[in-house]
Amino acid sequence: MLHSVMAPTRNLIRDEELGAVSNDDDSPSGKRSKLDRFPLSRWELAVSLGVFLVFSSGLICIYITMPAAEFGKLKLPRSISDLRSLKDNLANYANEYPAQFVLGYCATYIFMQTFMIPGTIFMSLLAGALFGVIKGVILVVFNATAGATSCFFLSKLIGRPLITWLWPDKLRFFQAEIGKRRDKLLNYMLFLRITPTLPNLFINLASPIVDVPFHVFFLATLVGLIPAAYITVRAGLAIGDLKSVKDLYDFKTLSVLFLIGFISILPTILKRKKVI
Repeated sequence: MLHSVMAPTRNLIRDEELGAVSNDDDSPSGKRSKLDRFPLSRWELAVSLGVFLVFSSGLICIYITMPAAEFGKLKLPRSISDLRSLKDNLANYANEYPAQFVLGYCATYIFMQTFMIPGTIFMSLLAGALFGVIKGVILVVFNATAGATSCFFLSKLIGRPLITWLWPDKLRFFQAEIGKRRDKLLNYMLFLRITPTLPNLFINLASPIVDVPFHVFFLATLVGLIPAAYITVRAGLAIGDLKSVKDLYDFKTLSVLFLIGFISILPTILKRKKVI
């Protein structure tokens, strides 16, 4: 069963990383046709922009009420070198204004997670570098869960036409897998969260579309993100030795994650054997 879960999803990850939807969409005519049939109605587009503006306004209000800092040195990290510079600039600020800094950190992380802005892995590394393992893991899991929850409800509101337009084949596959595992859905969702078989972005967007109950989504996210959060936060302690984000997930680390994921679906496997 583990093989049946992992084999099809490897292609999903590859497609996700490349930003591909189908082979035809790589051609100029395919791109034009996608623009011509943009799925969101004017009302749905207005709602999405409205939600974005509300979140953006809240984030700006938090920043302007924080104690003065050299904001010219602050930016979202896009590389390990950016992260090292940011960590050096923020270390004293975090020590002097811990409550305000944590509030700003949480608001930024949740904003990025909600609106699918790349770079949250660097925020997780930063948590380890500034707060240590225990506090860092708590912060990352809390923010990642809160951001995924916001993304879940945003997708529930306007996501169906968008995700059907972007990933029709992936969505059909995911819906079929969810349908086959309704009796042990929490175990399956835990497996997906713990292991990198499906991107978290896709899980956040597709779960409400395929009728994953929110309590299952929330619990699987809260618990399932802990192993990866621990690995990332711990790596943040030695950020000076880290050369690339790819170094975080070597063969040994991936093997451990898949082992934990396999344990999460073991009850499902044992139950099926008893039925047979």
